[in-house]
Amino acid sequence: MNEERVAELIHELLIEIGEDPEREGIVKTPLRAARAWEFLTKGYHESLEDIVNQAVFEAEANNMIIVRDIELYSLCEHHMLPFYGRAHIGYIPKDKVLGVSKLARITDCFARRLQIQERLTSQVARAVKDTIDAKGVGVVMECHHLCMMMRGVEKQNSVMTTSSVLGSFHDDAPTRSEFFNLIGKPHNL
Repeated sequence: MNEERVAELIHELLIEIGEDPEREGIVKTPLRAARAWEFLTKGYHESLEDIVNQAVFEAEANNMIIVRDIELYSLCEHHMLPFYGRAHIGYIPKDKVLGVSKLARITDCFARRLQIQERLTSQVARAVKDTIDAKGVGVVMECHHLCMMMRGVEKQNSVMTTSSVLGSFHDDAPTRSEFFNLIGKPHNL
């Protein structure tokens, strides 16, 4: 990303909305905002291979592995406003497992782009399945969308839930049911 060009565009935006870009509190806003945009969209410049970074391990496990409540932050592609929430990811390995932090990193890779939640959920599920050739994968995301909360219909308590189930999570009703039951249980930590 050309940080200088983005800062110029934000400077112009400030003028267009009626702000004085030379005002004391805003003088450095264009550069700060450009750097924020670079971070918020870093997923465009990340690759799944670099994220996984050889954290795929041989394992005889064939049980369900679940990581719940992975925080996520993204930007709605329609309004470029944030949406945020949590992801729950489960999978049944064949003979390989992922390092546990990689599920969060995969989620961030796809979330740090302009997105819709439906696509984000599917991308994470597909990435996990393809990376380790899992028998099955389930992903559920629950998010709050600022484009719906602070503009438009202004519904602050709305939560959007999406799911993507692949392989045995799609084909086998008991497996799917076990996943949904386990992610719905309260934490006992």
